[in-house]
Amino acid sequence: MNKYEIVQKIEKFAPPETQEKWDASGWIVEIVGSEIKKILFALTVTPNVIKQAENLGCDMIISHHPLFFVPFEYKKFNIYCAHTNFDLAQGGTTDTLINKLGLKKSYDNGFVRIVNLPNPITVEELKNKLLNISPNLRYVNNYGVEKISSIGFCAGSGAEFINETNVDAFVTGDLKFHTALDADKVVFDIGHFESEIFAPQVLKEITGAGENGVIANEKSPFI
Repeated sequence: MNKYEIVQKIEKFAPPETQEKWDASGWIVEIVGSEIKKILFALTVTPNVIKQAENLGCDMIISHHPLFFVPFEYKKFNIYCAHTNFDLAQGGTTDTLINKLGLKKSYDNGFVRIVNLPNPITVEELKNKLLNISPNLRYVNNYGVEKISSIGFCAGSGAEFINETNVDAFVTGDLKFHTALDADKVVFDIGHFESEIFAPQVLKEITGAGENGVIANEKSPFI
């Protein structure tokens, strides 16, 4: 496989110029030579993922999360990531999360996707649906909302958008204490990992790696 052709497919799906200014999407490690044999697709490049790549005979890693510091032992692999540009892309992280829940988005608002439900559901019904993806979710309901007609979604850390979105409920990860206290709607924290763990599979499908692509075995650091 030609690694530049692989990357070209990703960048067509999620143009790198759409990433946030602080982000580090793109080539993290680029080794001389264009041909590769096997790719490991991961959410995050960790020592465990590096070990998996070694054991599986992979010479390239494609991840969702970037590396802002690259340890020396990582530099023997080609490493490429698609982060906020992949979040923003149609069919990226948040769209995939919504699809996995069997829902259909109504429209986008930057990184946020809005789902307007055809029929209102209860908070308990939405909780049970989210439990299928995140068994350890937590949520806040400061105003005792009972029925939900609209839901905002932002995979990963999307708490900054909670009070900017005119919906009944908001689903994201990494909810902090004071943000929870100030929330003016029902907010579900399903976990950063749980909201984005489908990204590696989507990246594999985009590249068409087939049998030459492997999904890393990853789990949330939280017990």
